[in-house]
Amino acid sequence: MLTFTERLLPSRNITISFTLALTAEERTRSRHRYQNSEGTALYLRLPRGTVLQEGDLLRSQTQEVVIRIVAKPEPVLTVTSPTPVNLMRAAYHLGNRHVPLEVAPNYLRLSPDPVLQAMLEQLGVESKEEVVAFKPEIGAYGHSHH
Repeated sequence: MLTFTERLLPSRNITISFTLALTAEERTRSRHRYQNSEGTALYLRLPRGTVLQEGDLLRSQTQEVVIRIVAKPEPVLTVTSPTPVNLMRAAYHLGNRHVPLEVAPNYLRLSPDPVLQAMLEQLGVESKEEVVAFKPEIGAYGHSHH
């Protein structure tokens, strides 16, 4: 089994062996076993608290293999509003609930939750279910709440 223990700085001189697609929740696991799309067994043994982002490079313990992390498409709820203050209000209420949230200029994105979806609709925003890469904020202090 390949064990990955080191996150690398981006460089043009690195040869990528393969990619590993992970959901937003999986990218918060610093120690976990995975299997890539080719069936290779992988083990992440990164420093506790490591939150991976799309594009991160990890090197194997033997220094021979480098993988690139990609954000795996997953079910999400995408929230929009023609009125910017309504979108800001929605972000405020979701933040009060410590919901992992992707913030963009014209949308918010979160994991599907019917209770939160009802609350958001009461706030006057629109929501739709999609399957896309989910890239929530990692938190002001470099970690993520779950």
